[in-house]
Amino acid sequence: MTLRRGFKTEARNIAQEIREELGVRPSDPLDPLKLASHLDIPVIPLSAIRDDAPAMVRHFSRTDRSAFSAITIFSGPRRVIVHNDSHSAGRQRSNLAHELSHGLLLHPPRPPLDGYGNRDWDREQELEADWLGGVLLVPDEAALLVVRRGLPPAAAAEVYGVSERMMTFRLNMSAARIRVRRSARYGSAG
Repeated sequence: MTLRRGFKTEARNIAQEIREELGVRPSDPLDPLKLASHLDIPVIPLSAIRDDAPAMVRHFSRTDRSAFSAITIFSGPRRVIVHNDSHSAGRQRSNLAHELSHGLLLHPPRPPLDGYGNRDWDREQELEADWLGGVLLVPDEAALLVVRRGLPPAAAAEVYGVSERMMTFRLNMSAARIRVRRSARYGSAG
């Protein structure tokens, strides 16, 4: 499945607008917790509910960490994000950016499970949240700067507080290497 026509441009525009509202330049790292605060969306780490649900927290933070990343919980029009703080810092930032993207895109709430107890999710909404989350964390301008400075993906990931996998994804999806090569060859802005 692919993203709907025009969505990538929409995502770039949303990310640019959000960064302007937060006073964060396009080439600077964005802190998802500051964005959550700006959007008035509380963020609760999984470890904070250890006393209320010890078996669940133990399962998702030790036994099967990959089974749970984050979830947005609705109470009427309000959203709250619960995220797995046993993940790496870069993964947590991606998880939060993904959940915040659902809010920015005004995706409606849906039950997490269907009538048979299976996970119920809208693939198109998940792809949109994945894409916007990446663009929020590493916009095209940041990817271009990384390439122009010759930073390896691991070093760039450290600067932007994301995983190396996310940085590589954004470098590829923004075509930053190609754009910088063309800029050097033809003298354009890239």
